Amino acid sequence: MKLVLWIVVIHCLLVSSFSQAALPSQQSEYSPAEKTAVVYTTAENTACRLTPTDTLVFKPAVQPLETEVAVFVNPDKTFQEFLGIGGAITDASAEVFARLSDSKQQEFLQAYYDPEKGIGYSLARTTIHSCDFSSGSYTYIEDGDKALSSFTIDHDRQFRLPLIKKAIRAAGGELLLYASPWSPPAFMKSNGNMLRGGKLLPEFTDSWAHYYAKFIHAYEQEGIPIWGISLQNEPMATQTWESCIYTAEEERDFLKNNLGPVLQREGLGDVKIIVWDHNRDLIVHRANTIFADADAAKYAWGIGFHWYEVWTGGQPMFDNLGVVHESFPTKNLLFTEGCVERFSAERYQYWANGERYGRSMINDFNQGTVGWTDWNILLDQNGGPNHVGNFCFAPIHADVRTDELIYTPSFYYIGHFSKFIQPKAKRVSTAPSRSHLMSTSFINPDGRMATIVMNQNDQPITYSLFVGAQSVQVVILPHAIQTIVY
Repeated sequence: MKLVLWIVVIHCLLVSSFSQAALPSQQSEYSPAEKTAVVYTTAENTACRLTPTDTLVFKPAVQPLETEVAVFVNPDKTFQEFLGIGGAITDASAEVFARLSDSKQQEFLQAYYDPEKGIGYSLARTTIHSCDFSSGSYTYIEDGDKALSSFTIDHDRQFRLPLIKKAIRAAGGELLLYASPWSPPAFMKSNGNMLRGGKLLPEFTDSWAHYYAKFIHAYEQEGIPIWGISLQNEPMATQTWESCIYTAEEERDFLKNNLGPVLQREGLGDVKIIVWDHNRDLIVHRANTIFADADAAKYAWGIGFHWYEVWTGGQPMFDNLGVVHESFPTKNLLFTEGCVERFSAERYQYWANGERYGRSMINDFNQGTVGWTDWNILLDQNGGPNHVGNFCFAPIHADVRTDELIYTPSFYYIGHFSKFIQPKAKRVSTAPSRSHLMSTSFINPDGRMATIVMNQNDQPITYSLFVGAQSVQVVILPHAIQTIVY
């Protein structure tokens, strides 16, 4: 056991990790005829960063012992279809990106969007006008313009649109993009302010619905298709930044009476509408209220959620996702935002931040989630810019003073999913025999399978991976995540 462990550690030291150099291709090692499995590893206190650490050969499985640690995969039982994984292209990300040298910009785009040399992001979120991760509050219209005659996205042309276009090209010409508003314009709200909550005034519901349509059309004229929109970011949070409150009934009624019909009339009926877009804790109530109303539910593609319920106390409410999925199986679950808050440059490499991503992604997918979207794809050395001081972590930071890109553990943990799971993959039945391990699996459209295993413990674990009637023995390092491709 100790010998195997040291072999893995030494291998990590010999294989170059991700930094300017390309990530290893996951295509060439796959050999179904030989029934081999290639193991990719990221582990704390090693140089392993999405590093190929082993090639194993499956053998006929035998009955596991009661004391044996195992992960069981049943390829004959499949579940939801995978949509994609990605992150948000905010004003902050775009402004920081613009300050990088050309070579660092190319490195950054390759790292996220190249499916071979990077981690293959296929999904993206952006904002409808400003959010906290903008340099200031703004809208696309002049104050008081209910008719929206002054609507223009000129603000986005300086930074955000160029980055989105470059990301689409880096991803191979296609990137599913959805957009979310943080607040209607101030004059449309009960508090007369884009910040600090408030509600959409009834006399502006139709005007606000048309605002979404104008945004979608404007982006499409730029050659940027909008795959979907969420109705409101965090509709139950009164924030010091852009925010707006909707009760479940108010969101339901705006969807069925305004937003849904307006998009249909504007020829945008194929644009997906995502409701809730807030934490897992209250998601069941929101789903029950909106999806039980047939006139509202017909406009909703699915329901989005965040992970910030942990800040209100307790543990992540993963089981609530399963309740929604069981209750409304035709509606999709989409993780729309998550980041590590309370930025500190001293914690760039704080390993638990990466583990939080792995833990969330495995649990979310196992509860029926179809796609997963991180928050800002890039922030600066201060965790911003952010016009209200809400500085946070991103998977990649840029120190714009030195033109340096800083890859955090979160980047690699996300990559263990996004690099090896292709859009239209199907989740496969997977379960570990011990709580020491967490795991999920997907079968890709090309027939290749990816099983992700995570060890949050302080000790290495040897386990048997059972895939149907075949098995292989694997070692996972302490505080590590693996993807086994076969």
